[in-house]
Amino acid sequence: MDQKRLFAAIAISIGILLAFDLWKRETTPAPETSPAAISQQAPASGSAPASGTPQAVAPANPGSADATAAAAANLPPPERLKIDSPRLAGSVLLRGAKLDDLVLRDYRETTAPNSPLVRLFAPREEVQPYFAQWGWSAADGRTRVPGNDTDWTASGGPLGPDSPVTLSWDNGQGQVFRIVLSLDRNFMFRAEQSVVNNAAEPVSVLPWQRIRRESTPHVAGYYILHEGFVGVLGGRLNEQTFKTARSDATNGIALQQDTQGGWAGFTDKYWLSAIAPVDTAATLRASWRHLTENGQDRWQVDFAAPGAQTVAAGATATMDTRLFAGAKEVHLLDMYAGELGITDFDKAIDFGWFYFLTKPFFYALDWLYKLFGNFGVAILVFTVALKLAFFPLANKAYKSMARMKDMAPKMTEIRERYKDDPAKAQAEMMALYRTEKINPASGCLPILIQIPVFFALYKVLFVTIEMRHAPFFGWIHDLSAPDPTNLFNLFGLIPWDPPAMLHMPVWAIIMGITMFVQQKLNPTPPDPIQAKIFTWMPVIFTFMLASFPAGLVIYWSWNNLLSVGQQYYIMRHERAARRQQKALGKTAKAKG
Repeated sequence: MDQKRLFAAIAISIGILLAFDLWKRETTPAPETSPAAISQQAPASGSAPASGTPQAVAPANPGSADATAAAAANLPPPERLKIDSPRLAGSVLLRGAKLDDLVLRDYRETTAPNSPLVRLFAPREEVQPYFAQWGWSAADGRTRVPGNDTDWTASGGPLGPDSPVTLSWDNGQGQVFRIVLSLDRNFMFRAEQSVVNNAAEPVSVLPWQRIRRESTPHVAGYYILHEGFVGVLGGRLNEQTFKTARSDATNGIALQQDTQGGWAGFTDKYWLSAIAPVDTAATLRASWRHLTENGQDRWQVDFAAPGAQTVAAGATATMDTRLFAGAKEVHLLDMYAGELGITDFDKAIDFGWFYFLTKPFFYALDWLYKLFGNFGVAILVFTVALKLAFFPLANKAYKSMARMKDMAPKMTEIRERYKDDPAKAQAEMMALYRTEKINPASGCLPILIQIPVFFALYKVLFVTIEMRHAPFFGWIHDLSAPDPTNLFNLFGLIPWDPPAMLHMPVWAIIMGITMFVQQKLNPTPPDPIQAKIFTWMPVIFTFMLASFPAGLVIYWSWNNLLSVGQQYYIMRHERAARRQQKALGKTAKAKG
């Protein structure tokens, strides 16, 4: 009984946590953002933050806004270097060497075929600016270095796979700055920064690369999903939410660490922008920054040399970094980790505490998807595979539960006989368990197994972009989104959009029914209060899971249905065996 209470408490606690998470997401307002046009400074100056969020927009031409800003500053309109690759479109602003216009060709905002493409980077004149930039700071205080108003010259273009472009700028003091930009066929840029000193005296400069977000992005608000700063520095995964970075920042720095290799950047639910050094043995200084300028939060991740580079006369100093800007595809991140030596790059995906289950689950589902062509079917087949894997353990548990159900009259009799002596009643119960070879805790084992499996599968469905907009059959066009149907508007027959708390879709109802049927096959708890709690559990879980990803509810429903079939078969088999045993006993007694 104590163990049953324990597991009931676990189930109720999980329900409360998930319900609170749902309530928090629905009641947390999106942060206000406004167009920003602020001065940027290099990391060496201590300034940093930037903002923006992946926006779903059609490929934009921000040149008009840039031209307006240039006219206001009495500057000629800025030029742009076009980006043209199989998976990316956009441009690099040559004024300031900023990658601030980037659209993902393969991803749209919604499942509608004409939905706008997802934009990752946006220029400073947009509502939520988000961009990457390369530059230098003058460590000696006298060398003229490129700034935000510097117009770089591009050789060639557009930038694309097998088509690198060199940006160059002469400061007129004998130093020539260059940035060689290249791009693979996916989402990885490379920037080889160099400064050639043609003067007679040495100069001292500090090269850097940064990613800036110049407003606080709206986050989904799930407690199981990390959004904000992320990186593997010094071989260790580091994560900070925007809220935590704001409170932890000292003089604008939320985190600063010298690292060999590694990476750092900003993560959203499905998108990532991150910097990584090319030379994994070289030491660079990574910083996460937060500043407030004109009442607006600014966020920044930057990599810089750990100290100033002294460039002798006739010499060249370099820094070589990579920039990932795109979708967090599992196999792609794994490929970059293996081929480019980017440590634990797959941890940009928030696989969570059950990483050891979640990632193998993804691989299994992805393999089944390639086999069947449908992630929903993959989930159903994967559930069958899980049931087979735990078949012996579940069989043992269900057999024990079937015997307990048959022993219910005897247990009731013992409680009535010793109702004034609980200790004696407990002793008689234990004796009955030993005689009938029943383990009262065995029925809880499937629940214990199902909890980590549930959360691991929840993570796969929720955080992997491969599940985004993956259809099933019928009305389920996105397994990562809630079932859109609703009982309270008669599944679309009534032109009314019920509030979120009344969302009751078809698959949640199916899940509740299967859970109720499964519960009826289990022995009734002896404690009346506990029995009432278990009776209401299907209703509670039906409402609680109604707004969860449809794929997860389908998994839960299908798993319940398989469990009902397995449990019904075992209970029927056990009862037949017991009847046969009793019949043989009577026959032997009659012969005796």
